[in-house]
Amino acid sequence: MIHDFCVIGGGIVGLATATSLLQSHPGASLILIEKEPDLGRHQTGHNSGVIHSGIYYAPNSLKARLCREGSRRTKEFCAEHGIRFENRGKLIVATRPQEIPRLNALRDRAAENGIDIEELGAEAIAEREPNVTGLAALFVPAAAIVDYRCILETLAAQLTQNGAEIRFKTSPRAIRESAGHVEVDCIGETIHARKLVACAGLQSDRLARIAGLSINHRIVPFRGEYFRLAPQLSNVVSAMIYPVPEPGLPFLGTHLTPMIDGSVTVGPNAVLGLAREGYPKGSVSLRDIADFASFPGFWISIAQNIRPGLNELGNTLFKSRYLAECRKYCPSLELGDLRPMEPGIRAQAVMADGTMQHDFLFLQTDRMLHVCNAPSPAATSALPIGDMIAQRLVAGAAA
Repeated sequence: MIHDFCVIGGGIVGLATATSLLQSHPGASLILIEKEPDLGRHQTGHNSGVIHSGIYYAPNSLKARLCREGSRRTKEFCAEHGIRFENRGKLIVATRPQEIPRLNALRDRAAENGIDIEELGAEAIAEREPNVTGLAALFVPAAAIVDYRCILETLAAQLTQNGAEIRFKTSPRAIRESAGHVEVDCIGETIHARKLVACAGLQSDRLARIAGLSINHRIVPFRGEYFRLAPQLSNVVSAMIYPVPEPGLPFLGTHLTPMIDGSVTVGPNAVLGLAREGYPKGSVSLRDIADFASFPGFWISIAQNIRPGLNELGNTLFKSRYLAECRKYCPSLELGDLRPMEPGIRAQAVMADGTMQHDFLFLQTDRMLHVCNAPSPAATSALPIGDMIAQRLVAGAAA
């Protein structure tokens, strides 16, 4: 049997893409394969649960447009399917004088992106969030929280109802493209499809290579370590509390986030990971280390980001330093308030010149499209990202 479409990857971008393909091609045959025993085992299942507003992104950029559209559509999807979400809002807090110009730049960016904000001084911050201190802040009311696993499960149910096959524990060993179709060799079977899209996250560069594509980047895993606050602190904040982000880095800093289950998390930091899928502390994969250590772009990137890299390493080695980051804007927190929580691992594409890829990175042939970088906030933007990927796949390499 030759399927019309094969989607590789059971995260939210893969399922959103599959959904868009079936919506635009009713009755098409689609198979989605996932190497894990269930969906969302990696980035989708380990994110902070935030529906972002798009305030951080350059005006009129693709990321800004996709985030705004994604925020709206995610909330509409949740409302339609009875998935709980809460519009908590986000408070971006400047705690040092040198952060004020960057906060003002975010204010201007919000205006250009058409995002409603409220400017707050120190007294207004304390009035809105009594446990938070800062010199100035921006409040973004559109930011919300949700459990993305619930969205993922609903998308999967829709796909199967529309005739798609979702197959677990199925990992490609080789991918071959011919004039008429693509062959995906897996243990015990070969899957045939007229078109293939790979949304493989942490393994995306490897899938591109086994498909015979030439790549100019490597996936470097960045470990995001979280803590969960003690239960008695579940009301320490009402909104999400974010620092002003460091310029030039694709990370938003250590933040306080109320979760949809009623808890509050602190994090993540962003430290180099030594295993792409090793979540326990101290996880090491020699294969993964060899992959990025043998890539010259990795060492250029390390040299360019040595100061923030050392700071993040210090935060992961010393819990007291991690706490100090949080206490810049929430000084009442104590060391014992930080309880262990499973980390997340971000797939960061690093280019040959050492730059961290902040935008989408696609590799495409006549019958394949490989999503090699889907930048944050991919979960918020998943539905319009899925539409964009599906359109590019169907249009072919000339798109």
